[in-house]
Amino acid sequence: SYPDSRLGESLQMVSAMIKGNLSTRVFYVSQGGYDTHANQEQRHLQLMTEFSTAMAAFQADLKAQGNADRVLTMAFSEFGRRVKENGSAGTDHGKAGPMFLCGPNVRSGLYGESPSLTALDQGDLAFKVDFRSVYATVLDKWMQTPSQKILGASYEHLDFMA
Repeated sequence: SYPDSRLGESLQMVSAMIKGNLSTRVFYVSQGGYDTHANQEQRHLQLMTEFSTAMAAFQADLKAQGNADRVLTMAFSEFGRRVKENGSAGTDHGKAGPMFLCGPNVRSGLYGESPSLTALDQGDLAFKVDFRSVYATVLDKWMQTPSQKILGASYEHLDFMA
C-alpha cells in the first residue's frame, strides 16, 4: 500500500501506467517542501520518511507486477543546501544536491567521494560527481540513447548499472 501523500499517489499512478504497458519511457513526479530555510530538522524527517515509504511501495508494486526489471527510478534535488545552519534553524540554497537511483538493475552503493564538510566552495559542498555523468550513464546504458546528442558533450560513465 502506498502512503497517503501526494508523492505516494503520484507513484501509484505511474505504477498503474507502467502496468498498462503504455509506450511512455519517462515519467516525472515531484515532491516539494525541501526549501527549508527554517526549522529544517523536523521537516526533513517528515519529507525523507514520506520519500522512503513512497519509494518502497513503488518498488514493491513494480515487483508484484513483474515490471521491476523494466524500471529505473532516479530521484534528484533541484538544488543543494548550504552546510552552515542559518539563524532560523534551517539552511539556505547551495550546490551539490543529492541524486538517488533505484531498481534491481542498479548496483547499490555510493559513487564518487563523499563531499567534504570542511573543504567548501564558498560555503557550499563541492560536488564530486557531475550530474551529467549520471544522466549520460542512464541515457547510454539504460535508455540506449546517445547522450552526447542530448547533453551536447561526452561525460564519463559511472559503474552503477548492473
